[in-house]
Amino acid sequence: MSSGYCFGHRARGEQSLIVRMGVAEHQGAHRRIVAYPVTHVPYGHLVRIAHVTDCFAPRTGGIETQVLGLAERQIAAGHDVTVVTATPGDGEQRSGPDQVGTVPVLRIAARLPFDLPVHPQTRTHVLRELRRVRPDVVHIHAGAASPFAWGGVRAARQARIPTVVTVHSMWDPLTRAGTRLLDRTAWGMGSGVVLSAVGSDAAARVREALGQPVLVLPNGIDPREWSVSRVPRSDDVLRVVSVLRLAPRKRALPLVSVLHRAIAATSGRIRATLIGDGPEAGRVERYIERHGLSDAITLTGGLNHARIRAHFATCDAFVQASVRESFGIAALEARTSGLAIVARAQAGSSDFVTDGVEGLLGDDDASLVSSLLTLQTDPELLYSIIEHNRSVPPAQAWPSVLEQVQQAYDIARGGRKRALG
Repeated sequence: MSSGYCFGHRARGEQSLIVRMGVAEHQGAHRRIVAYPVTHVPYGHLVRIAHVTDCFAPRTGGIETQVLGLAERQIAAGHDVTVVTATPGDGEQRSGPDQVGTVPVLRIAARLPFDLPVHPQTRTHVLRELRRVRPDVVHIHAGAASPFAWGGVRAARQARIPTVVTVHSMWDPLTRAGTRLLDRTAWGMGSGVVLSAVGSDAAARVREALGQPVLVLPNGIDPREWSVSRVPRSDDVLRVVSVLRLAPRKRALPLVSVLHRAIAATSGRIRATLIGDGPEAGRVERYIERHGLSDAITLTGGLNHARIRAHFATCDAFVQASVRESFGIAALEARTSGLAIVARAQAGSSDFVTDGVEGLLGDDDASLVSSLLTLQTDPELLYSIIEHNRSVPPAQAWPSVLEQVQQAYDIARGGRKRALG
């Protein structure tokens, strides 16, 4: 399955980049990749970048982690980076200039219940900061509902700054309908606004909603961080792990049901560990107790990366039942640690899992059960997947992702120059 992008390269003897970024589209049940026209733009220079995001540290989550990781690595490469966010800081530092590690942060935070990352005058405040910072490019990070991000798009348009928008979630029909209310003239290369999403399916939904080409800019990972010394199996028990928020959107209860059926079908020769917490933790725990699964399924609660890696080292497979993962960073971390991935084909993890190579993909929950049974009864297949995942690093390693992001910036800057004549 194509990942939705390909790499540029420098032409010999000149400082230019040939960019051919892929665009995800759907044709019936099949996905195809449409390329932008080849564009020659300057490459290799350092730029001033403003990341605009509703959510950021001290909040924790997928978008927050990825924006921080991207900003840190851009700073390490020599770029001038600022994060502009509606998330208040800890303690006294609710609003104004702040610092998270090496990353300068500008917090535009209103006093709202539950510290919601929303501001009633987003465009005015973001526009003022963009005019102060004067970035070469604005990188907007949006989820399913991102009023601060969309206000940032309008501010960047008003400031006439090239902009890349990355959607980090799977848009549902309600989200798509709401987003259509945005001014459609704000989108497209000619306007200097480049749309992107973190996965092929997520990109297809954005393209359907806005009627514009959408790049695929995947999340990044440091493979060294997820390299583990694996503890080999000493019996025929398949050791399964999952890292997820125990919530309806992640399909936590259906996942436990899948594990229940697989454990019963193998007479207990599957053991599972669920890492994470969330609003459905109580229901998951009661299901496990009610069906007598306490010896087969362990709940750990939330764990840090070091403890997650320790579990990965003792497991054979990673399983997820979610169908609304725009990317699936936990699955990519597990794949990088060498685990076989069992997932739904509709999830974003299908961008980095080829059926039978990095893991097994299924169209429904019953096929997830079948995949677990296959891995438990076919150790040769299991070991071949594990060895492939241990020896072949994923394409989503940070150096590759940084290059693709730079290409998107260059496309946006080139589009802005053409729009201005």
